[in-house]
Amino acid sequence: MGKKIISINEGKLSEFKLHSIWLRERLNGSEFVDQNNLQRLYEPSLLDDNLFINSHNVNENILNVEFSDGAKGSFNIDDLYNEINNIDVIPEKKIWNVSEQNFYTALELTSHSDNPYRKPVPGIQLLHCIANESTGGDSSLVDGFSVANFLRHNQPEFYKVLTEINVTFKFTDIDTILVDEAKLIELDHNNNFRQIRFSGRLDYVPLLEENNLDLFYNARKYMFKLCNSDDFKIKFRLSKGMIAMFDNLRLLHGRTKFDPNTGFRHLQGCYIDHDVTEGKLRRLLKP
Repeated sequence: MGKKIISINEGKLSEFKLHSIWLRERLNGSEFVDQNNLQRLYEPSLLDDNLFINSHNVNENILNVEFSDGAKGSFNIDDLYNEINNIDVIPEKKIWNVSEQNFYTALELTSHSDNPYRKPVPGIQLLHCIANESTGGDSSLVDGFSVANFLRHNQPEFYKVLTEINVTFKFTDIDTILVDEAKLIELDHNNNFRQIRFSGRLDYVPLLEENNLDLFYNARKYMFKLCNSDDFKIKFRLSKGMIAMFDNLRLLHGRTKFDPNTGFRHLQGCYIDHDVTEGKLRRLLKP
């Protein structure tokens, strides 16, 4: 039988225990991630909870792994070590001394928020339907605040871990690499809902203890089910000329799969910052 946790007895990773799902999410072959932007081609929340590592070996600083679901791949040990230790090419902030997208796909897009790797995350999103003539491509919205509230009252253990653990969101293309760390559900200083970041194809969970990782993955999977459930989702179809406008910090959006061979489809997106709209609203409502 395979192992859920493996230890590497050589090199930089000798002090760490590596979790099967944690490694599986980092496979970067063409069948797992888009080779243009390294965005996952699958939903990690749908991986088997009982995924195991069938075999592994290290050869010249490369960790080779085969998983129980048939997936296999290789990892550079230095890259894993740098990620675990949060080693980035961007230097840490220091006190001054006086004497620095490619997201198009015809595949289904499950409920997600946009640009979780941005600082700050874009606030209000507009999607202008230029054309929607193809088969499929229907839109949906989910209220992340309602999902978070449901978790808080019905799954407090899941809610706790989702509001306490930072994950890394990362976007890569030919010009840039954008990275930020945040919680899937962010609370304000009064522990009230502030923001949701949920984009399973872009998030990377830190290497936690096995029990904590299992709990987090179970919580994320449960959250994924809620976010894609008809209990929280509204469905609609955008027609030519229509504009959908929504709060990207609160609402998740998605789209069904469409067939580009059946007609032209183009939605043009843009963003408006929260402070601009809130500032204007305060001015307009001020007596």
